[in-house]
Amino acid sequence: MLKIRFSMGTRRRSIYGLANGCAYMGKVCRLKKSLYGLKQSLRAWFGSFSSTMKTFNYKQSSSDHTLFIKHKNGKVTALIVYVDDMVLTGDDLEEMTFLQEHLAVEFEMKSLGQLRYFLGIEVAGSAYGISISQQNMCLIC
Repeated sequence: MLKIRFSMGTRRRSIYGLANGCAYMGKVCRLKKSLYGLKQSLRAWFGSFSSTMKTFNYKQSSSDHTLFIKHKNGKVTALIVYVDDMVLTGDDLEEMTFLQEHLAVEFEMKSLGQLRYFLGIEVAGSAYGISISQQNMCLIC
């Protein structure tokens, strides 16, 4: 699992908003860059991230735009983004290492190691495969 931090990405469009200094005069000010916390900043970051993934020949899923998949030499690598978390999985360890190293250069991120929990689902790997459970969610209800 990878943890990412949204940076102030590059803008493609002008962003306008009310600023403290001119809100009382009824004026709207043009922002010089997208700021963390604004809806536009996430959109700008994801647009940049999507472009980067496409340069690495990943295809964006049409059913879930946060899912990116790459088929290479009969192997599959998949990456899904959810808010500020990413899950990178597949059977091509070389591609996964390459992608993680190159994304770390482009975006501020760190590896959290093996996936244990994601969206309330517990994930456990063994020699027999992967098991998933929502036991903790059932105990809460």
